[in-house]
Amino acid sequence: MSAVLEFSLGYQHPAHRALRSYLGEVAGEVGVGLESVTVDLDTPVSAYVALDTRLRSHPGRDVALLWDERSGWAIAVETHSGEDLIVLRYLGGTAVPAPVEVARFVAAMRRGEPVGLTEPPSLRVPTGLDGLELAPTLVVAA
Repeated sequence: MSAVLEFSLGYQHPAHRALRSYLGEVAGEVGVGLESVTVDLDTPVSAYVALDTRLRSHPGRDVALLWDERSGWAIAVETHSGEDLIVLRYLGGTAVPAPVEVARFVAAMRRGEPVGLTEPPSLRVPTGLDGLELAPTLVVAA
């Protein structure tokens, strides 16, 4: 089930509410609102965050953050033909890093720094909402 995050509040699974909160924090850190976020609640749980930025390496393409419970965050560019996005780099580290860490990843990519990983990491086995734990990661150190 895919939904724009702002309108997907009817789903009552506890992990969905935690995911909504986490994705909302990430969206805020990268300078967009919940209207820029869509989520797919099938296994593996995944999300798409449209960014209001361009990358030096791909100046004519729209940029997005992708997240899934297996590989964590990635930065990608849209194609002109409507095909799948082109993933440029993966953040790595953990599947659910602090939102500020995701924002640092985006900022480094905007500056043209070769951060992250070129291949998708396998950070956890996908479990869907039933095994997704997000609450501990929402505490962001100052």
